[in-house]
Amino acid sequence: MKLKVGLTFDDVLLVPGYSQVLPKDVDTKTIFSRNIPLNIPLISAAMDTVTESRMAIEIARLGGIGVIHKNMSIERQVMEVKKVKRAESWIIYDPVTVFEDTTLGELKKVIEEHRISGVLVVDKDGKLKGIVTGRDIIFEEDDRIKVKELMVKLDSLVVFKIKGDPKEITLSKAKEILKKYKVEKLPLIDENGVLKGLITARDILKKLAHPFETVDSMGRLRVAGAVGVDSTSIDRALEMEKVGVDAIVIDTAHAHTKKVMEITKKLRKKLKNADLVVGNVASEEAVKDLSKLEPDAIKVGIGPGSICTTRVVAGVGVPQLTAIMECSRAARRLKIPIIADGGIRYSGDITKALAAGADSVMIGNLFAGTEESPGDTILLEGRRYKTYRGMGSIEAMKKGSADRYFQEEEKKLVPEGIEGIVPYRGYVRDVVYQLIGGVKLGMGYCGARNIKELRKKSRFIQITQSGIRESHPHDIHITKEAPNYEGFKR
Repeated sequence: MKLKVGLTFDDVLLVPGYSQVLPKDVDTKTIFSRNIPLNIPLISAAMDTVTESRMAIEIARLGGIGVIHKNMSIERQVMEVKKVKRAESWIIYDPVTVFEDTTLGELKKVIEEHRISGVLVVDKDGKLKGIVTGRDIIFEEDDRIKVKELMVKLDSLVVFKIKGDPKEITLSKAKEILKKYKVEKLPLIDENGVLKGLITARDILKKLAHPFETVDSMGRLRVAGAVGVDSTSIDRALEMEKVGVDAIVIDTAHAHTKKVMEITKKLRKKLKNADLVVGNVASEEAVKDLSKLEPDAIKVGIGPGSICTTRVVAGVGVPQLTAIMECSRAARRLKIPIIADGGIRYSGDITKALAAGADSVMIGNLFAGTEESPGDTILLEGRRYKTYRGMGSIEAMKKGSADRYFQEEEKKLVPEGIEGIVPYRGYVRDVVYQLIGGVKLGMGYCGARNIKELRKKSRFIQITQSGIRESHPHDIHITKEAPNYEGFKR
């Protein structure tokens, strides 16, 4: 048997080349899938200690995309997707509404569930009748009182009448009206008084504050949702598509299987608007076989994650850099985007992954320690940490990820992941700033203005264990860590 050499990120360096490119001039635009462009090549992982709506919202605002994990009920996952899609759009096409006979108690639940300050009131035909805000109910104690007794009625509201599409009103026109009448909300109605949309000052400010965010054609933040291969997966995917999810990610440990390919085939036929992403694989052959099912992207990585034990428990896997190179070789010919999933420890690893052929990278560990992750915060010996676990850990599998490892029918589970803690790293925007800053530096060293040029111009050199030691700070007692190094270390 002829053995191949498998390399990972620590085993190589990119050779610097002649450059006329400054890091500030580097363009990090890329694609997540065939129909979803990104401004930065970062994706937050579909893990229950990494990505729920809060993380997905922030990553999309920064130019990437988040994948909502599936360790929850279908209803809750749908709600998480809805939170992202409603989080930002200078025109809200389906604003939250209540009826005039809604009680104050019911109204409070709606406000709390959607985290909004005001709700539009409509009749059974969808005609706008008024608005009720937090100011209108602040001192009300009787939860049985009706909304019609509390709301500001239509004749006292500033509204904008449209003939057809809400896009008839421009951003500048909306700002002008809000400024002129000193209001924060502008309902859009048609000639019959039917509510067609809502513009808020808050959403306009968000839009101006995040010029590089990842949005759909309606100006809403983009988000993906994970499904597995159990009996609920088709329904889960279709329910998320109903509320506007941009991509469905079939998230399994081994996608080059009959079971995964069957569900891919079914979803390919049923999904009407959402892109379909399939993973994970680690070979050129797997990419070729999956490509026949027309996925919009393929996820690469078996066992590289810091919390994954697949390689030692099952004895299988491919070092991540080699896996990316082999899979991208086939993917380039087939014009399928590649997502490198796992193994990222430093910003330089992202540069290497992109140079090796990945279109984007999926990150778990580095994002798990941020404020936006759903993991618990722990104080240990004076330092803050957040919990982080693999989807193959016992507890995660009990919560719903057993099908990811094809063990959903087993009474006793064989874990392929562990649970642990990672250093608290503050807000994800600061982590992303350091990661993308490092990528831009690396591309500058290679003389690449964009990711496509990086692939063409990059040259790898294999290094020894001594070279790895030399690459890191050495022969010094560090008294002050750099922000892009401290906490990223293992």
